[in-house]
Amino acid sequence: MTVDDTGSGADGDGRVDPEPGPESADSGDSGEDPLALRLEGLILGAERRYTPFQAARSAGVSMELATRFWRAMGFADINQVKALTEADVLALRRLAGLVEAGLLSEAMAVQVARSTGQTTARLAEWQIDSFLEGLTEPPEPGMTRTEVTYPIVELLLPELQEFLVYVWRRQLAASAGRVVQAGDDEEMVDRRLAVGFADLVGFTRLTRRMEEEELGELVEAFETTAADLVAARGGRLIKTLGDEVLYAADDAGTAAEIALRLIETMANDETMPELRVGIAFGTVTTRMGDVFGTTVNLASRLTSIAPRDAVLVDAAFAEELIRTRDAPASEAAAAEEAAEAEKEGEEPPAYRFALQPMWQRPVRGLGVVEPWLLTRRGDGGES
Repeated sequence: MTVDDTGSGADGDGRVDPEPGPESADSGDSGEDPLALRLEGLILGAERRYTPFQAARSAGVSMELATRFWRAMGFADINQVKALTEADVLALRRLAGLVEAGLLSEAMAVQVARSTGQTTARLAEWQIDSFLEGLTEPPEPGMTRTEVTYPIVELLLPELQEFLVYVWRRQLAASAGRVVQAGDDEEMVDRRLAVGFADLVGFTRLTRRMEEEELGELVEAFETTAADLVAARGGRLIKTLGDEVLYAADDAGTAAEIALRLIETMANDETMPELRVGIAFGTVTTRMGDVFGTTVNLASRLTSIAPRDAVLVDAAFAEELIRTRDAPASEAAAAEEAAEAEKEGEEPPAYRFALQPMWQRPVRGLGVVEPWLLTRRGDGGES
């Protein structure tokens, strides 16, 4: 929860003012739903004990810093209401301790709080909206959802917590491995990656024709399919935007395989709209799990001009596929190589992909670009 730093707490130099009087430390419990309070206590594992001022004082931090941390985690201002627990104090103490020990700068600690808050907020919303809501449907006539919610949460909470920690550790290990394998320190922040956007064609028209529930099911099916394909082929899903997904891969071959698999999978599903994909290769800045830079912008622009059920890539991506021998420089070159291999009694190169240069065209904000149409070669692709 965040706090209101306009009243008692810290002055301009970060010093803590005297504790506010009882009139400003009302527990705030009056008028709140009793079940909501019971659920909060169950989930947090502790009772409300502290006002924001008291929590900051117990953690040994200024109200100014406590406010920054709480807001970064995504919680609303609560003024001086007794709504915080021992866990809130401990979280403050830990973040402040990392700063005091020199392990994190204050700005980095705030960024840790913000990235964690944003990620877990989305997860929590999904679990309540889609998962918990379905599980707490009254099992018998006459029962209310309220009567079944508490015991269901009580049973699920420890299992979901363990699973969350397990997945986080797995993801942390994978991410740390990628950083360690980076060639130098600069690559850890500004890395050369393949970045792809996959976009559902005509989604805006669909929103006007479909019922909300149908639209939600379509988006969920698209996101689930895309996430599974990206993960299975070794890419990383950066984010989903309803009708669009953004993914990244360390090499061009992986990104190309993902793009074509997405097109092929969606084309075989009659319930899905057509898809278009744009991919670019180059330097990418990573921040809080997201990617930024000209390469990302170019991939987005290529997606907007890609034909239906097709993949457009930039010149740098095409060059990278040619360099790694995932695609020939041209079909004429591939034919020459095959003839030479046959003459020598050797196997011809088994290229996975084919590249076809398209007309150069101006792209808003990026100048003139040369898109290439990416397709799968029948002699080199996976079955």
